[in-house]
Amino acid sequence: MLTERQREIVKATVPLLETGGEALTTHFYQTMLAEYPEVRPLFNQAHQQSGAQPRALAHSVLMYAKNIDRLEGLGNLPAQIINKHVALQVQAEHYPIVGACLLRAIREVLGAEIATDEVIAAWGAAYQQLADILIAAERSIYEQTAAAEGGWRGARDFKLVKKEAESAEITSFYLEPADGGAVIAHQPGQYIGLRVMVDGLEQRRNYSLSAASNGKSYRISVKREAGGKVSRYLHDQVQVGDVLQLFAPSGHFTLQEGSKPLVLISGGVGITPTLPMLQAALPTGREITFIHCARDRGVHAFREKIDALVAANEQLTRRYCYDQAGDSDGVDAQGLLSTDQLGQWLPASRDADVYFLGPRGFMRSVKQSLRELGVPDAQVHYEFFGPAEALA
Repeated sequence: MLTERQREIVKATVPLLETGGEALTTHFYQTMLAEYPEVRPLFNQAHQQSGAQPRALAHSVLMYAKNIDRLEGLGNLPAQIINKHVALQVQAEHYPIVGACLLRAIREVLGAEIATDEVIAAWGAAYQQLADILIAAERSIYEQTAAAEGGWRGARDFKLVKKEAESAEITSFYLEPADGGAVIAHQPGQYIGLRVMVDGLEQRRNYSLSAASNGKSYRISVKREAGGKVSRYLHDQVQVGDVLQLFAPSGHFTLQEGSKPLVLISGGVGITPTLPMLQAALPTGREITFIHCARDRGVHAFREKIDALVAANEQLTRRYCYDQAGDSDGVDAQGLLSTDQLGQWLPASRDADVYFLGPRGFMRSVKQSLRELGVPDAQVHYEFFGPAEALA
């Protein structure tokens, strides 16, 4: 039980977290991943090397400390964390490992004079409060998913039945359950967890589901990353007939019902979750604006499919923006997506529901532009590929 004195101690550490939180979380990950190999598959080493994972955890710890008196102030952050954990199959037994390493990092980075026994005890109680919340929420999702039609818990074998290149960088993988059973329906915007063995080591990743739910199969569309261990494995080695292990769909970045104009904005492979969102929204008759930004025509995936939907649906407008465009590419703008350009493409009233996803810099720019253009914050929705970092 977190006491009032412990709450005050945690809040008093906020300035330290604002200036040194990333150093603390970097030390935490170095310690945990070196000493507890059983948790390594849960973490993408590329995100460790880039600093994205430590930055994301530092942001989460800081927000938790700031809102320790009012956890509702965390907004969507707990839901983001819970859904990522579920997709990777984080279990209750992992939490004591994380807690022990986090408290050790606080002590070792801040030093014994600052991280006194009282401070460590306060953060231990605060961590346990948060762990209990997350464990309970994740247990509930695991149970509900396992009990649902076509649902399951843990890993399930899926056979690759089709592999299709969508662009120079993105390939789609069509997966059906090896046991021939049904699969749980996913919401537009959700992702699955994937477990594979690469060079003898277990790796786990999340990939957005890029097709509407059909009860029989799933489709993921994966960008080949130059340094991506799993993406290169999928592109280069996995073939039709191979079996992959999937964790059930998860994710809170999902299309919500509504009648307001809908705007879907994506950059690069961020197009993947917007595809099932678009498919789900078209039958409702909503006005839809589909905006996609790509480096060039060669890496623009699903263009022909989107153009066909535009031709068949009067309420759908598409806008394409390429960094580099040729005369015959048929784009609506060239260069980076600016606030002025986005403003021309948004519905005039700005009273729209907007969903966006893409590279972090792209997302930061889009979020700022939407605010400047007067789209209500409550109607702006976004997700992250990888760790949930701040977009400020």
